[in-house]
Amino acid sequence: MAAPKKIKITQKVSIIDTLAKHKATIKALGLGRPNYSVVHTETPQILGMINTVRHLVTVEEVKS
Repeated sequence: MAAPKKIKITQKVSIIDTLAKHKATIKALGLGRPNYSVVHTETPQILGMINTVRHLVTVEEVKS
């Protein structure tokens, strides 16, 4: 069984003047300021959150 993929999520813009739902999603991902990055395991829940705020973040795969 292959190990789960890791993805690096970087917030690229501020959450000022965004919807409350988007602010909550950014906080749930562990972000909050532009240019902050976190690494998460690629799960359907994380991918759904990324899809919600796709205009605020960039995503890249982490090589293990």
